[in-house]
Amino acid sequence: MRQLIFLLLFTLVLASCNSSKDKVEEISGIQSDYPKDTTPRVTVIGGIFITSDDPQKTTEWYGKNLGLATDEYGSVFEFRSANNPGEVNYLRWSAFKTGSNYLKPSRKEFMINYRVQNIEGLVRMLRNNGVTILDTIATYDYGKFVHILDPDGNKIELWEPVDSVLTKMGGKTTK
Repeated sequence: MRQLIFLLLFTLVLASCNSSKDKVEEISGIQSDYPKDTTPRVTVIGGIFITSDDPQKTTEWYGKNLGLATDEYGSVFEFRSANNPGEVNYLRWSAFKTGSNYLKPSRKEFMINYRVQNIEGLVRMLRNNGVTILDTIATYDYGKFVHILDPDGNKIELWEPVDSVLTKMGGKTTK
């Protein structure tokens, strides 16, 4: 009962300080009929991928020297979203073998993954804007992916994540 009273008082204080319904919902867990933002757009960086002659050695170096919590695929960074601080979000850093097809057709030795919302709407918008879409949207338990090219020929990965699935999967994270 004491926790419920505290939550209600906190919600009232928050509402009086900030009239944003989104903030009240995030902190209190109380939902309203206020529409969520579904604008097709990038929200944050979701991954950074580099190439290496020896990805395992490079990953170990990053763990030993920079303190990254590593696994066989690189490192997962854990963070909180400014729009939903109660939800854990993730960014993946990985080293791929030099010459890996994963970064092709880009000739660069890196690729950035952007977390997005409304990937279907974003792909429609990009297609209408003449952007090169490299593949179709692939769906997995942990999110949807599609790849595009920027004007310089850099491959970009777009990811609409399902962070709750990644949280349930567990594993080491860099915080």
